[in-house]
Amino acid sequence: MTTPRIGLLGTGFWAQRVHAPALAAHPGVELAGVWGRRPQAAAELAEACGTRPFATPDELIAACDAVAIALPPAVQAPLAVRAAQAGCHLLLDKPVALAPDDARAVAEAAELASVASVVFFTARFGEPEATWIDSRAAEGGWFTAHADWLGSVFAEGSDSPYAASAWRREKGALWDVGPHALSVLLPVLGDADEVVAVRGPADTVLLTLRHRGGAASSATLSLTAPAAAAGVAVTLRGAAGTSVLPRRQDGPLPAYHRAVDALLAAVRTGRPHACDVHFGRRVTDLLARAEAALG
Repeated sequence: MTTPRIGLLGTGFWAQRVHAPALAAHPGVELAGVWGRRPQAAAELAEACGTRPFATPDELIAACDAVAIALPPAVQAPLAVRAAQAGCHLLLDKPVALAPDDARAVAEAAELASVASVVFFTARFGEPEATWIDSRAAEGGWFTAHADWLGSVFAEGSDSPYAASAWRREKGALWDVGPHALSVLLPVLGDADEVVAVRGPADTVLLTLRHRGGAASSATLSLTAPAAAAGVAVTLRGAAGTSVLPRRQDGPLPAYHRAVDALLAAVRTGRPHACDVHFGRRVTDLLARAEAALG
């Protein structure tokens, strides 16, 4: 069987740091090329990874079996639809889209074309986190949970490379780190029927969910937390006692490698991955309901 050709759409910091090096090093795929909205950046990233730049996204899509997208969600969604319609499997970033209709369009395009999809939620592909999530979901009996997902991207004095991200500045923590929190809470506690959200300081959002199994969860989300207060913590409480999400020590590259593995497995077996575009669509739906509750 020939090695699948995968193209990278996007040239920003996250693409440079994670997507491009992980795809170039992965033995199961061939990095077929790079496209970006800045041609010079695409040329430089392609050269660094031993591949070639493409002038348009459609030219890259036509040369590939799959695409990996590292672009703002409002740009990602329509490109994902075009890639799926061309028969390309999808390795997407979170959130899939910023509007339910756009997320639905991606999911429907993938389903109609019978292409596999994986959405890269880093916590779901980090080895210790994924093992913990699967184990806690299998145990069941959880009564409540709380997640703190606090970043300092826009805090005073921040030198974060993401501080220049226009979509993060506009949409805030709800849409940037909210998907991470939901990617942990939903598989353990089940889908949510009720969502309530209130504003905290700056872009901070306090989120409360009522899950279909009866459990309740809450999350504090921020990109403006003081640096000394930033961090991630998830605690479950239930019949088994208390359990805390472990944190991986090896950074995002191995997690992305496992996401590529997951996409290849979905292509090979025809079995959808738990973090496919339909799960990504559900996350977008819940975040949109939370945003509406903020007024």
